This record gives sequence, structure tokens and C-alpha cells, in this order.
Amino acid sequence: MNKLWKRNAVVGAVLVLVVAAIVLNSRYAESTQNSGKVLGQATEVIAPETEETVEAAPAAESTSSDYFAAARLSRQQARDSALALLQEATADETADEQVMGEVAHSIEVMASNTMAEAQIENMITAKGYTDCVVFLSEDSASVVVASSDDGLQTEDVAKITDVVRQETGLPVSAIKILEVN
Repeated sequence: MNKLWKRNAVVGAVLVLVVAAIVLNSRYAESTQNSGKVLGQATEVIAPETEETVEAAPAAESTSSDYFAAARLSRQQARDSALALLQEATADETADEQVMGEVAHSIEVMASNTMAEAQIENMITAKGYTDCVVFLSEDSASVVVASSDDGLQTEDVAKITDVVRQETGLPVSAIKILEVN
């Protein structure tokens, strides 16, 4: 009984660490975007149909292609770390069915978010935007878009918000849109 409790505690701790890694990565991405280190200071854009505010940030000194490459790399590294932890948990032959189910669910959610992010990125670039990167969590989405010299207009924000809402079902208030020139 004591071994079972220890094993469950270890698997539970691994799950907590994976969730913490995902949350920290999301917050790191947001703080980097809002700190001025990469993107500059945030400004507000009002979505036309909902009168909800959506953040948009003007570009700073770095090039947008550098930002998108770094953001994708950071996102993939965080996912790889989380997946490695989850795979270690599944390799534990003594884990009970409930824990294995939770691990499988976590892997499923991660895969689903990865697919949804890729789908949203493809749909946004298909609408004529040069590049974008999407960060999904359970209850929010952050979209960073390469914008033209004129910046993102209200119509652009509405188009992007619509794509994210269709794919995720998230409310407008849970969607952040940031721009990089």
C-alpha cells in the first residue's frame, strides 16, 4: 500500500510539474511580449462587434521573422519537456489505471492544442497575413501577427478573432492579439 501511495504521489507530482511548465511558458511568452524586450508596449484595439478590448503591440527593434522563429522554438521546447515528463510517467509499469488515464488525457490535450495552433496559424496566414504564432492554453489564446506598415486595423482584429473563436470556442475576452511589424 505504501508503494502504491508513493508511486501515485510521484506521478501526481510529474503532472503538476507538466502543468506548471505549460503555465510558466505561457506567462513567459506573455511577459516577453508585454515587457518591451521584443514587441514594445501594448496598445488597445476595440473589436467592432463586441466592444471588447483586444491587446495589440507595436513592433520594437528586432525583426519579425526572428521573433516568430524564437517563439516557435520556445513553444516547441516547452512541449518537448512536458511530453518527456509524461512519457516517463507512462513508462512506469507500476502506475495504476487512473494515473495512466490522467497522463493520457494530458498528452491528448497537448496534441489537440498543437493541432489547433497549427490550424489557426494556417488559417490566419491564408487570410493574407505574412506570419503568425499562436499560444493556446485551456482558457485563453494569444495570437502574435506580423502586420503591415499601417498596423492591425479593426477589421484585421475582427478577422483574426473570428478564426480563433471558430477553432477554439473561446470568448473574445479570452483572446489576445498582438502585432509585430
